[in-house]
Amino acid sequence: MKYFILLSLILISCDLRKRNTELTAFHQSNEKITFVKLDSIKIDYLGNPTVHDIDPISKRILFMEHKETSQIISMADFDGSILTSFSKWGDVPDSYGNLIAPLKFHGSNSFLAYGSKGYLTYNFEGKLQHLVKHSESPNQGFSRIGFGLGLEETEDLYLYFNPSSQTISNSESRFYEKHCPLILLNPKTGDNEPIISFPETSIFRNGKYFFSSAWEPSYTVSDNLIYVVFGVEPTIYLFQNTKPHSLVSKILLDLPDYRYYKGSDTYSDDVRFFGHSKTSGKIRNINKLDKYFIIAYFPGYERLDIEEAFISKSPEEARLFWDRMREKYPHRIAIFDTNGDRLNDFEPKGLIASSMVLRSGELWMMEKPNEEIEQDYFRLFRVGLKVEHKN
Repeated sequence: MKYFILLSLILISCDLRKRNTELTAFHQSNEKITFVKLDSIKIDYLGNPTVHDIDPISKRILFMEHKETSQIISMADFDGSILTSFSKWGDVPDSYGNLIAPLKFHGSNSFLAYGSKGYLTYNFEGKLQHLVKHSESPNQGFSRIGFGLGLEETEDLYLYFNPSSQTISNSESRFYEKHCPLILLNPKTGDNEPIISFPETSIFRNGKYFFSSAWEPSYTVSDNLIYVVFGVEPTIYLFQNTKPHSLVSKILLDLPDYRYYKGSDTYSDDVRFFGHSKTSGKIRNINKLDKYFIIAYFPGYERLDIEEAFISKSPEEARLFWDRMREKYPHRIAIFDTNGDRLNDFEPKGLIASSMVLRSGELWMMEKPNEEIEQDYFRLFRVGLKVEHKN
Protein backbone atom coordinates (compact mmCIF):
# COMPACT_ATOMS: atom_id res chain seq x y z
CA MET A 1 0.00 0.00 0.00
CA LYS A 2 1.21 3.48 -0.82
CA TYR A 3 0.64 6.45 1.43
CA PHE A 4 0.70 10.08 0.43
CA ILE A 5 0.97 13.20 2.52
CA LEU A 6 -2.41 14.78 3.10
CA LEU A 7 -2.10 18.53 3.13
CA SER A 8 -3.87 20.39 5.88
CA LEU A 9 -7.28 21.68 5.03
CA ILE A 10 -7.64 25.44 5.41
CA LEU A 11 -11.00 26.75 6.44
CA ILE A 12 -12.42 29.19 3.98
CA SER A 13 -13.72 32.46 5.34
CA CYS A 14 -16.48 34.07 3.39
CA ASP A 15 -19.56 36.22 3.74
CA LEU A 16 -22.86 34.43 4.14
CA ARG A 17 -26.19 35.93 3.31
CA LYS A 18 -29.16 34.06 4.71
CA ARG A 19 -32.58 34.67 3.26
CA ASN A 20 -35.33 32.59 4.90
CA THR A 21 -33.81 29.07 5.01
CA GLU A 22 -31.79 29.39 1.83
CA LEU A 23 -28.01 29.60 1.80
CA THR A 24 -26.41 31.17 -1.27
CA ALA A 25 -22.76 32.09 -1.86
CA PHE A 26 -21.82 35.56 -3.10
CA HIS A 27 -18.07 35.37 -3.61
CA GLN A 28 -15.40 33.31 -5.32
CA SER A 29 -12.95 31.34 -3.19
CA ASN A 30 -9.22 31.58 -3.87
CA GLU A 31 -8.73 27.90 -3.07
CA LYS A 32 -9.35 24.74 -5.05
CA ILE A 33 -9.89 21.35 -3.42
CA THR A 34 -8.76 18.23 -5.26
CA PHE A 35 -8.61 14.51 -4.57
CA VAL A 36 -5.42 12.77 -3.52
CA LYS A 37 -5.11 9.00 -3.20
CA LEU A 38 -3.83 8.07 0.25
CA ASP A 39 -4.09 4.31 0.30
CA SER A 40 -5.20 1.39 -1.85
CA ILE A 41 -6.40 -2.17 -1.41
CA LYS A 42 -6.07 -4.70 -4.21
CA ILE A 43 -8.10 -7.90 -4.01
CA ASP A 44 -7.36 -10.72 -6.43
CA TYR A 45 -10.72 -11.91 -7.71
CA LEU A 46 -11.98 -13.09 -11.09
CA GLY A 47 -15.65 -12.29 -11.54
CA ASN A 48 -18.08 -9.43 -11.18
CA PRO A 49 -17.92 -8.40 -7.52
CA THR A 50 -20.13 -5.80 -5.87
CA VAL A 51 -18.52 -4.19 -2.82
CA HIS A 52 -21.06 -3.61 -0.04
CA ASP A 53 -19.12 -2.09 2.85
CA ILE A 54 -15.70 -1.40 4.31
CA ASP A 55 -14.59 -1.10 7.94
CA PRO A 56 -11.25 0.65 8.65
CA ILE A 57 -11.38 -0.43 12.32
CA SER A 58 -11.53 -4.20 11.77
CA LYS A 59 -9.81 -3.74 8.38
CA ARG A 60 -12.41 -5.82 6.58
CA ILE A 61 -14.23 -5.51 3.26
CA LEU A 62 -17.59 -7.11 2.42
CA PHE A 63 -18.37 -7.93 -1.19
CA MET A 64 -20.69 -10.23 -3.10
CA GLU A 65 -20.97 -12.00 -6.42
CA HIS A 66 -24.59 -11.51 -7.48
CA LYS A 67 -25.79 -14.09 -10.00
CA GLU A 68 -29.20 -15.30 -11.10
CA THR A 69 -28.87 -18.57 -9.19
CA SER A 70 -26.50 -17.65 -6.36
CA GLN A 71 -25.26 -14.88 -4.08
CA ILE A 72 -21.87 -15.49 -2.51
CA ILE A 73 -20.73 -13.25 0.36
CA SER A 74 -16.96 -12.82 0.69
CA MET A 75 -14.88 -11.04 3.27
CA ALA A 76 -11.37 -9.75 2.64
CA ASP A 77 -8.79 -7.92 4.76
CA PHE A 78 -6.85 -4.76 3.93
CA ASP A 79 -3.93 -6.85 2.66
CA GLY A 80 -6.22 -8.11 -0.10
CA SER A 81 -6.59 -11.67 1.21
CA ILE A 82 -10.04 -13.25 0.95
CA LEU A 83 -10.66 -14.71 4.40
CA THR A 84 -13.99 -16.50 3.94
CA SER A 85 -16.88 -16.97 1.53
CA PHE A 86 -20.39 -18.28 2.15
CA SER A 87 -24.00 -17.99 0.98
CA LYS A 88 -27.05 -16.82 2.92
CA TRP A 89 -29.37 -16.74 -0.06
CA GLY A 90 -31.92 -19.27 -1.20
CA ASP A 91 -33.01 -22.43 0.60
CA VAL A 92 -30.90 -22.20 3.75
CA PRO A 93 -32.31 -21.90 7.31
CA ASP A 94 -30.55 -18.60 8.07
CA SER A 95 -31.25 -16.92 4.72
CA TYR A 96 -31.98 -13.20 4.56
CA GLY A 97 -34.46 -13.85 1.72
CA ASN A 98 -34.29 -11.00 -0.76
CA LEU A 99 -31.65 -8.40 0.07
CA ILE A 100 -33.17 -4.91 0.29
CA ALA A 101 -30.00 -2.92 1.01
CA PRO A 102 -26.24 -3.50 0.88
CA LEU A 103 -24.71 -5.49 3.73
CA LYS A 104 -23.44 -3.27 6.55
CA PHE A 105 -20.75 -3.82 9.15
CA HIS A 106 -22.47 -3.84 12.53
CA GLY A 107 -20.33 -3.87 15.65
CA SER A 108 -16.77 -5.13 15.97
CA ASN A 109 -17.18 -8.67 14.64
CA SER A 110 -20.47 -8.83 12.75
CA PHE A 111 -22.46 -7.45 9.84
CA LEU A 112 -26.13 -6.72 9.23
CA ALA A 113 -28.31 -7.94 6.38
CA TYR A 114 -31.53 -6.01 5.81
CA GLY A 115 -33.62 -8.53 3.90
CA SER A 116 -37.18 -9.60 3.30
CA LYS A 117 -37.00 -11.99 6.29
CA GLY A 118 -35.97 -9.27 8.71
CA TYR A 119 -32.78 -7.87 10.21
CA LEU A 120 -30.17 -10.62 10.35
CA THR A 121 -26.84 -10.22 12.12
CA TYR A 122 -24.02 -12.63 11.18
CA ASN A 123 -20.52 -12.89 12.58
CA PHE A 124 -17.48 -12.71 10.29
CA GLU A 125 -17.56 -16.49 9.81
CA GLY A 126 -21.16 -16.35 8.56
CA LYS A 127 -22.88 -17.73 11.66
CA LEU A 128 -26.27 -16.17 12.40
CA GLN A 129 -26.19 -14.21 15.67
CA HIS A 130 -29.58 -12.49 15.72
CA LEU A 131 -32.78 -12.42 13.69
CA VAL A 132 -35.37 -9.72 14.26
CA LYS A 133 -38.42 -9.96 12.04
CA HIS A 134 -40.05 -6.91 10.48
CA SER A 135 -42.87 -5.39 12.50
CA GLU A 136 -44.57 -4.81 9.14
CA SER A 137 -43.72 -6.12 5.69
CA PRO A 138 -41.26 -3.87 3.82
CA ASN A 139 -41.63 -2.83 0.20
CA GLN A 140 -39.53 -5.47 -1.58
CA GLY A 141 -40.10 -4.09 -5.06
CA PHE A 142 -37.10 -1.76 -4.80
CA SER A 143 -33.53 -2.14 -3.61
CA ARG A 144 -30.26 -0.31 -4.15
CA ILE A 145 -27.25 -2.59 -3.96
CA GLY A 146 -23.82 -1.09 -4.40
CA PHE A 147 -20.90 0.67 -2.74
CA GLY A 148 -22.11 4.11 -1.68
CA LEU A 149 -25.82 3.22 -1.74
CA GLY A 150 -26.24 1.69 1.68
CA LEU A 151 -27.51 2.27 5.19
CA GLU A 152 -26.32 5.34 7.10
CA GLU A 153 -25.86 4.77 10.82
CA THR A 154 -27.38 7.27 13.22
CA GLU A 155 -26.99 6.20 16.86
CA ASP A 156 -28.75 2.79 17.15
CA LEU A 157 -30.80 3.27 13.98
CA TYR A 158 -30.12 3.18 10.27
CA LEU A 159 -31.21 5.71 7.68
CA TYR A 160 -32.28 4.42 4.27
CA PHE A 161 -34.30 5.56 1.30
CA ASN A 162 -38.02 4.82 1.46
CA PRO A 163 -39.18 3.19 -1.79
CA SER A 164 -42.28 4.37 -3.58
CA SER A 165 -45.39 4.13 -1.47
CA GLN A 166 -47.36 0.92 -1.69
CA THR A 167 -50.60 2.89 -1.50
CA ILE A 168 -49.93 6.04 -3.57
CA SER A 169 -48.48 5.96 -7.09
CA ASN A 170 -46.17 8.71 -8.33
CA SER A 171 -48.67 9.08 -11.18
CA GLU A 172 -50.96 10.77 -8.63
CA SER A 173 -50.54 14.48 -8.00
CA ARG A 174 -50.57 14.02 -4.21
CA PHE A 175 -47.64 11.56 -4.18
CA TYR A 176 -44.94 14.16 -3.42
CA GLU A 177 -47.15 15.79 -0.80
CA LYS A 178 -47.76 12.54 1.09
CA HIS A 179 -44.63 10.43 0.55
CA CYS A 180 -41.72 10.41 3.01
CA PRO A 181 -38.52 9.75 1.00
CA LEU A 182 -36.41 8.51 3.93
CA ILE A 183 -36.96 5.84 6.56
CA LEU A 184 -35.37 5.04 9.93
CA LEU A 185 -34.77 1.33 10.52
CA ASN A 186 -34.49 -0.23 13.97
CA PRO A 187 -32.72 -3.63 13.81
CA LYS A 188 -33.41 -4.25 17.51
CA THR A 189 -37.20 -4.02 17.28
CA GLY A 190 -37.88 -4.59 13.57
CA ASP A 191 -39.68 -1.25 13.38
CA ASN A 192 -39.33 1.31 10.62
CA GLU A 193 -40.34 4.95 10.69
CA PRO A 194 -40.82 7.04 7.53
CA ILE A 195 -39.41 10.52 8.12
CA ILE A 196 -39.03 13.86 6.33
CA SER A 197 -41.34 15.31 3.72
CA PHE A 198 -40.39 16.98 0.47
CA PRO A 199 -40.01 20.69 1.42
CA GLU A 200 -42.61 23.04 0.01
CA THR A 201 -39.91 24.84 -1.99
CA SER A 202 -38.73 21.61 -3.64
CA ILE A 203 -39.33 21.15 -7.36
CA PHE A 204 -41.20 17.99 -6.40
CA ARG A 205 -43.88 20.14 -4.77
CA ASN A 206 -44.49 22.32 -7.83
CA GLY A 207 -47.39 20.23 -9.14
CA LYS A 208 -45.34 18.58 -11.91
CA TYR A 209 -44.94 14.88 -12.69
CA PHE A 210 -41.60 13.04 -12.77
CA PHE A 211 -40.22 9.68 -13.83
CA SER A 212 -40.21 7.18 -10.97
CA SER A 213 -36.57 7.46 -9.85
CA ALA A 214 -36.28 11.25 -10.23
CA TRP A 215 -36.64 11.88 -6.48
CA GLU A 216 -34.46 9.05 -5.09
CA PRO A 217 -32.39 10.67 -2.34
CA SER A 218 -28.70 10.76 -1.60
CA TYR A 219 -28.02 11.43 2.07
CA THR A 220 -25.45 11.54 4.83
CA VAL A 221 -25.53 12.17 8.58
CA SER A 222 -23.11 14.57 10.28
CA ASP A 223 -23.13 17.30 12.96
CA ASN A 224 -26.48 15.99 14.25
CA LEU A 225 -28.01 16.87 10.88
CA ILE A 226 -29.32 14.84 7.97
CA TYR A 227 -28.06 16.20 4.65
CA VAL A 228 -30.29 15.16 1.74
CA VAL A 229 -30.32 15.76 -2.00
CA PHE A 230 -33.50 14.63 -3.74
CA GLY A 231 -32.44 13.00 -7.00
CA VAL A 232 -32.38 15.46 -9.88
CA GLU A 233 -32.84 18.58 -7.72
CA PRO A 234 -29.48 20.40 -7.21
CA THR A 235 -30.10 21.40 -3.60
CA ILE A 236 -28.83 20.11 -0.26
CA TYR A 237 -31.59 20.13 2.36
CA LEU A 238 -30.55 20.13 6.02
CA PHE A 239 -32.89 18.42 8.50
CA GLN A 240 -32.61 17.91 12.23
CA ASN A 241 -31.45 14.41 13.14
CA THR A 242 -33.91 14.34 16.02
CA LYS A 243 -37.69 14.36 16.05
CA PRO A 244 -39.58 15.97 14.44
CA HIS A 245 -36.75 16.12 11.84
CA SER A 246 -37.58 19.71 10.94
CA LEU A 247 -36.06 21.47 7.93
CA VAL A 248 -33.19 23.70 9.07
CA SER A 249 -31.94 25.25 5.83
CA LYS A 250 -30.97 24.48 2.27
CA ILE A 251 -27.88 25.01 0.12
CA LEU A 252 -28.25 25.55 -3.61
CA LEU A 253 -25.68 23.63 -5.67
CA ASP A 254 -24.17 25.60 -8.53
CA LEU A 255 -23.15 22.72 -10.80
CA PRO A 256 -21.63 23.71 -14.15
CA ASP A 257 -23.57 22.57 -17.24
CA TYR A 258 -26.00 20.63 -15.09
CA ARG A 259 -29.10 19.77 -17.13
CA TYR A 260 -31.93 18.15 -15.21
CA TYR A 261 -35.57 17.26 -15.76
CA LYS A 262 -37.92 19.81 -14.19
CA GLY A 263 -41.13 17.83 -14.53
CA SER A 264 -44.09 17.56 -16.85
CA ASP A 265 -47.58 19.04 -16.61
CA THR A 266 -49.09 15.59 -17.14
CA TYR A 267 -48.16 12.02 -16.28
CA SER A 268 -47.42 9.85 -19.30
CA ASP A 269 -46.66 6.25 -20.20
CA ASP A 270 -44.69 7.46 -23.22
CA VAL A 271 -41.10 6.27 -23.54
CA ARG A 272 -39.93 9.89 -23.72
CA PHE A 273 -41.34 10.56 -20.25
CA PHE A 274 -39.62 7.60 -18.60
CA GLY A 275 -36.58 7.97 -20.85
CA HIS A 276 -35.56 11.09 -18.96
CA SER A 277 -34.21 8.72 -16.31
CA LYS A 278 -31.26 8.09 -18.67
CA THR A 279 -30.78 11.64 -19.96
CA SER A 280 -31.51 13.86 -16.95
CA GLY A 281 -28.83 15.13 -14.63
CA LYS A 282 -28.99 13.57 -11.17
CA ILE A 283 -27.12 13.69 -7.88
CA ARG A 284 -25.73 10.20 -7.20
CA ASN A 285 -24.05 10.56 -3.83
CA ILE A 286 -23.21 13.06 -1.10
CA ASN A 287 -20.67 12.96 1.71
CA LYS A 288 -19.41 15.53 4.18
CA LEU A 289 -15.69 15.30 4.94
CA ASP A 290 -14.44 17.82 7.48
CA LYS A 291 -16.10 21.08 6.38
CA TYR A 292 -16.61 20.13 2.75
CA PHE A 293 -19.45 18.56 0.82
CA ILE A 294 -18.43 16.05 -1.84
CA ILE A 295 -21.10 15.61 -4.48
CA ALA A 296 -21.11 12.87 -7.13
CA TYR A 297 -23.43 13.63 -10.02
CA PHE A 298 -24.39 12.89 -13.60
CA PRO A 299 -24.51 16.17 -15.60
CA GLY A 300 -27.34 15.28 -17.99
CA TYR A 301 -27.60 15.42 -21.77
CA GLU A 302 -27.72 18.46 -24.00
CA ARG A 303 -31.01 19.03 -25.83
CA LEU A 304 -29.84 17.67 -29.21
CA ASP A 305 -28.53 14.48 -27.61
CA ILE A 306 -31.85 14.02 -25.80
CA GLU A 307 -33.66 14.22 -29.13
CA GLU A 308 -31.27 11.75 -30.72
CA ALA A 309 -31.67 9.35 -27.80
CA PHE A 310 -35.31 8.75 -28.75
CA ILE A 311 -34.77 8.29 -32.49
CA SER A 312 -35.21 4.71 -33.73
CA LYS A 313 -31.85 2.98 -34.28
CA SER A 314 -30.48 -0.36 -35.31
CA PRO A 315 -28.81 -2.38 -32.51
CA GLU A 316 -25.37 -1.37 -33.78
CA GLU A 317 -26.36 2.30 -34.07
CA ALA A 318 -27.78 2.20 -30.56
CA ARG A 319 -24.62 0.63 -29.16
CA LEU A 320 -22.42 3.28 -30.79
CA PHE A 321 -24.70 6.07 -29.62
CA TRP A 322 -24.75 5.02 -25.99
CA ASP A 323 -20.98 4.41 -26.03
CA ARG A 324 -20.53 7.94 -27.31
CA MET A 325 -22.86 9.34 -24.64
CA ARG A 326 -20.97 7.56 -21.84
CA GLU A 327 -17.74 9.10 -23.07
CA LYS A 328 -19.26 12.56 -23.57
CA TYR A 329 -21.06 12.71 -20.21
CA PRO A 330 -18.95 11.06 -17.49
CA HIS A 331 -20.06 11.21 -13.89
CA ARG A 332 -18.37 14.04 -12.04
CA ILE A 333 -17.36 15.19 -8.56
CA ALA A 334 -18.09 18.66 -7.22
CA ILE A 335 -16.72 19.95 -3.91
CA PHE A 336 -18.47 22.71 -1.95
CA ASP A 337 -17.82 24.41 1.33
CA THR A 338 -20.58 24.71 3.92
CA ASN A 339 -21.61 28.11 2.55
CA GLY A 340 -22.34 26.65 -0.87
CA ASP A 341 -19.22 27.92 -2.64
CA ARG A 342 -18.09 25.49 -5.33
CA LEU A 343 -14.37 24.87 -4.82
CA ASN A 344 -13.83 22.42 -7.66
CA ASP A 345 -15.61 20.28 -10.23
CA PHE A 346 -13.87 17.46 -12.08
CA GLU A 347 -14.07 13.98 -13.51
CA PRO A 348 -12.43 11.57 -11.02
CA LYS A 349 -10.26 9.72 -13.53
CA GLY A 350 -9.94 6.04 -12.72
CA LEU A 351 -12.55 6.13 -9.94
CA ILE A 352 -16.29 5.43 -9.86
CA ALA A 353 -17.70 8.80 -8.78
CA SER A 354 -20.85 7.47 -7.12
CA SER A 355 -19.00 4.84 -5.06
CA MET A 356 -18.03 7.14 -2.18
CA VAL A 357 -18.29 5.65 1.32
CA LEU A 358 -17.25 7.52 4.47
CA ARG A 359 -16.26 5.25 7.35
CA SER A 360 -14.46 6.29 10.56
CA GLY A 361 -13.50 9.59 8.95
CA GLU A 362 -12.01 7.89 5.88
CA LEU A 363 -13.38 8.32 2.36
CA TRP A 364 -13.16 5.19 0.19
CA MET A 365 -13.98 4.76 -3.50
CA MET A 366 -13.95 1.97 -6.06
CA GLU A 367 -11.51 1.93 -8.93
CA LYS A 368 -13.18 2.12 -12.33
CA PRO A 369 -12.59 -1.23 -14.06
CA ASN A 370 -10.94 -1.50 -17.45
CA GLU A 371 -13.77 -2.22 -19.89
CA GLU A 372 -11.37 -3.38 -22.61
CA ILE A 373 -9.93 -6.36 -20.75
CA GLU A 374 -11.15 -8.80 -18.11
CA GLN A 375 -9.42 -8.07 -14.82
CA ASP A 376 -8.67 -10.71 -12.20
CA TYR A 377 -8.69 -8.17 -9.37
CA PHE A 378 -10.47 -5.06 -8.10
CA ARG A 379 -9.21 -2.14 -6.07
CA LEU A 380 -10.46 0.40 -3.58
CA PHE A 381 -8.77 3.72 -2.86
CA ARG A 382 -8.80 5.86 0.25
CA VAL A 383 -9.12 9.42 -0.90
CA GLY A 384 -8.26 12.65 0.89
CA LEU A 385 -8.69 16.31 0.07
CA LYS A 386 -5.80 18.51 -1.01
CA VAL A 387 -5.82 22.31 -0.98
CA GLU A 388 -4.46 24.20 -3.97
CA HIS A 389 -4.21 28.00 -3.93
CA LYS A 390 -5.30 29.83 -7.05
CA ASN A 391 -3.09 32.55 -8.44
